[in-house]
Amino acid sequence: SDMVGARQAVFVLSLALVALASGQAYREEWFTQTLDHFNAETKPATFQQRYLINDTYWDREEGVILFYTGNEGDITSFADNTGFMFDIAPKLRALLVFMEHRYYGKSLPFGDASLQRGNIGYLSVEQALADYAQFLTDFRTRHNVETQPVVAIGGSYGGMLAAWIRMRYPDVIDAALAASAPLLMAETVYENHYAFFETVTKDLASRHAQCPDLAREAYAEVERLRDSAEGRRELERVFRLCHPLNTESDVEHMILWSVNGFTSLAMMDYPYPTDFLAPLPAFPMNQACDALRAHEARGNILEGLAEASGLFYNGTSGALSCFDTHTEFISCADQTGCGVGNNGKAWDYQACTEVVYFMSTNNKTDMFPARKWTLDDLTAYCKRTWGVIPRAGWLAQQFGGRRIAYTSRIIFSNGALDPWKSGGFLPGRNSLGKDLVTLEIPSGAHHLDLRGATPEDPADVTRTREEELRYIMKWTAEARAERSRSYA
Repeated sequence: SDMVGARQAVFVLSLALVALASGQAYREEWFTQTLDHFNAETKPATFQQRYLINDTYWDREEGVILFYTGNEGDITSFADNTGFMFDIAPKLRALLVFMEHRYYGKSLPFGDASLQRGNIGYLSVEQALADYAQFLTDFRTRHNVETQPVVAIGGSYGGMLAAWIRMRYPDVIDAALAASAPLLMAETVYENHYAFFETVTKDLASRHAQCPDLAREAYAEVERLRDSAEGRRELERVFRLCHPLNTESDVEHMILWSVNGFTSLAMMDYPYPTDFLAPLPAFPMNQACDALRAHEARGNILEGLAEASGLFYNGTSGALSCFDTHTEFISCADQTGCGVGNNGKAWDYQACTEVVYFMSTNNKTDMFPARKWTLDDLTAYCKRTWGVIPRAGWLAQQFGGRRIAYTSRIIFSNGALDPWKSGGFLPGRNSLGKDLVTLEIPSGAHHLDLRGATPEDPADVTRTREEELRYIMKWTAEARAERSRSYA
């Protein structure tokens, strides 16, 4: 719709301003990349892969290369929301490179036909890691900087890629910062499928203990109203829906849309207003909790749920006249949401092949209507949608699951408010081995540590960033000495 278009235009403009305001300038460049690193016969042989580069502080003799392992989206949005790399560049005299993941943004091997069956099969974790390794190897040779250490940095799926590339290509990548990276979930070695939505619920409770119960009560009301035509009319009115709820599955979709709204607020529960996934106020979960309580006080709990659910989709402006749940949320293989548009489709494919999650809700440890999502459900969906069968356990077989003592020089950071933390390596829960560091940020949401420093930052995230920088400085010094010996 035009409304969404207008919102995206404003969103893109504000990102551009953010980039300029914080000095996050970069050049866009392109690399001729191998399409299939594992089959010499594949045609076409190559595609154009985009990367962003900033060499303002780079010292070709004594510097380091900070390499952002692009994840499931347009690389400019990750660069504009990873101010930490720009903040530490002067201290490390670093070159910054943000590389776009194949099949996302503008790095489309088959242009507009990239996501068709027959073309999408080259979208995999292995191919993406090989892309980054090939680019870096070529870049080092071209610029004659073989002795420069490279640190892989990423958040969320990008954080998994940062850890995995250090594990898979330790000769190319000297150290990694994996922020909010749920490796154990993605590698399907993690048994507690309810923990994700439990954290979303706890986030809401941290504002006021009563809020999850109010949400539970409101969802029970939705369940009560869904069975009759009059009840569905009532839901359409209260939730301000653009389209009627004609069927059972329309209501089911509206519930998933609502759950995704809360999930996104929990991930973006930052201490200041942000524009990363949507224009949101500071600590948006507080606003959701306040809405539930205010409407309950007026005796209409359902209105509270409607307002809290819509906050993520409506942003701070609240300009939407109605909610189009089918365009705002697309249900997919990943029960935490895939996003919309082509990037969402590409992630759906990855969630159907390798990155296999089983988030479920039980209405006991979480506040959402009970919904179990099993390997059978996922397999049926993936066969129907993509003609593929998910390979649960395949990533663990490649990278080791919990057994990662074979690798070194990786920082795993997680925020206590982030629903993804339950699938990550946490302090105290995982003793990993030498030079594998786990950090937890009590007031942090989804990879808050990768964002640029601001006066509103809680002290704990500032401390975490300082600690991360100390490790990066120590490890890059060691790596430089090792490299100088090998290339002497």
